[in-house]
Order: sequence, then structure tokens, then C-alpha cells
Amino acid sequence: MNDSIFNKMEKTSKIYIAGHRGMVGSAIVRKLEKEGYTNLIYKTSKELDLKDQTQVQQFFQEEQPEYVFLAAAKVGGINANNIYRAQFLYENLMIEANVIHSAYEHQVKKLLFLGSSCIYPKLAEQPIHEDSLLTGPLEQTNEPYAIAKIAGIKLCETYRHQYGVDYISAMPTNLYGPNDNYDLENSHVLPALIRKFHTAKMNGDKEVMVWGTGSPLREFLHVDDLAEACYFLMDHYSDPQTINVGFGDDLSIKDLALTVKEVVGFKGELVFDTSKPDGTPRKLMSSERLRALGWEPKISLKEGITRVYQEVDKSGW
Repeated sequence: MNDSIFNKMEKTSKIYIAGHRGMVGSAIVRKLEKEGYTNLIYKTSKELDLKDQTQVQQFFQEEQPEYVFLAAAKVGGINANNIYRAQFLYENLMIEANVIHSAYEHQVKKLLFLGSSCIYPKLAEQPIHEDSLLTGPLEQTNEPYAIAKIAGIKLCETYRHQYGVDYISAMPTNLYGPNDNYDLENSHVLPALIRKFHTAKMNGDKEVMVWGTGSPLREFLHVDDLAEACYFLMDHYSDPQTINVGFGDDLSIKDLALTVKEVVGFKGELVFDTSKPDGTPRKLMSSERLRALGWEPKISLKEGITRVYQEVDKSGW
């Protein structure tokens, strides 16, 4: 497509980053500030409850943002997704419906909705292409979250179709980076492993327990690479079909654990709790469409984990 047809952001454009304190939102803020954008707006969840339609409508009425990065979401790992099923479905449905509809009502020029790789069927053909959406059953443990994200994609698609708005959806793979969640009950696998190995190292433990068999294959992308992709897509992509954002390679949970073990410097043993669920056997996304447009990830997994371990404040653990 010719770049001239896109709603390209100007340095002074008013840009709303929903979820600016989260891992993804904060990375997008860092990227935009680095690129010299000077009119960024955001609110904390205490200042603006995105689940409240009236508050969201009032915010859009008062601020009149021109561009929206919708990175706000209720998120968690396999345990949290499985336990708080109603909460994950309800809160994410409310957030995306309120923001997307208010964006339409107040003539936002462009909106980028961020979903998740869990939207795809549990047994989708690997690597997962965008057209795999809705071709099979979802992974049961995070089905409510996935359904909410699929609804967000469909909101963007249908608002485009009915109202002619420029709303796009990007599906990132498993993410890690600054401002990740390290709570052992509710975090994703990579931050949980970093915390587990660090704690074991500090305590002089002889072993670290890892959930499942260690055999599932996962793909990981540093959130700063995702922010680069979001920035790129906002200026160079306008298509009703969702687009994947992945690293392009995967590894087993066992190999991931060994990599974290090496970076942290833990000298003990790995033990796998096979009574715990593995989740989806493999989840590698095809990012061919995005790469064909000119985007490539820059941060290798070991480099990214090393950077995260050096940056994270471990005092709160």
C-alpha cells in the first residue's frame, strides 16, 4: 500500500495510550517519547475506570484523542486465567467495548487494538497464521480471556465495515520485559521462572520446581520489540485482518528454564511437577505478513532475559 493513504501520526498528534502502566503500554510510551511525540495522554485505573462506560465517554469527550493504542487489559498466567474466568471475560469485554465505541463516537483517526496469541485454536497448525482464527476449539484454561480478545478483534473489524473507521488489531506472542508481573500466583511463565530462580539462588536452594513436563514449545518477544512493531503498524498498516507480532522462533519450557537458570546464576537442579497442566503443546506464530512489510525483531531471548534480570527491582519479591 502507498504510505500516503495512511492516517500517519504527527509529532504533535494527541495520542492516548490505554494501559500505560502495564508492560505493553509503558513500552509504547517509551517508544513514542523516544521518537519525539510530545502530546501523549494517559490515565491510571484510579483516575479512569475503563470498565465504566460513562467515565470512558467523558474522557474521550474532554480529551478528544486523535490516535489510540489500546493496550489496557486484565492479564495473567495460566493459573490466574483458569481461576478468575468470569473476571477475565467481563473486565476485558468492558474495557475494549467502551474504548472502541468512544473512539468511534469522537472521530479518533486510528486505533490499534492489542490482542493475544491465545485467540488461536489450541491445536492450530504451526506456525499459526492469522487465518487460523476461529477454526477450532480454544485452550480451555484461558478460553474466557481468549474470547474477550476475539470480541475486541471483531469490534475493530465490524466498526471498520459499518462505519469506515481505521481500526487495526495486532496479536503479539508471549511477551516479557520491564514492568512485567512477577507474582508467582498470577504471572506468566518467564517472569515466574526469573523470580523462582532468583529466590532459590538467594536462599541457597538445591532445586527449583517448574510446572508441567517442560515439553511445551513457546515463543517469546521482548516488549520493546513489540512497541517498535506497534509504532510501525500505526503508520504502515491498515487492513481489516489481524496481524501477528512474533519473534519467529520457539523453544521448550525446559530449555527456557535452563536459559533463565544460566542468566540468574542458579547452580541447583530443575525438577518438573508433571501433575500441573502443560497448556497448549506448541504456540509459534507466523509473522510473515509483518516481516514482509519491513519489521524485524531485534532483541534475542538470552539478551532480553539478561537485560530484564539486570533491570528488575528484586527488593519487592
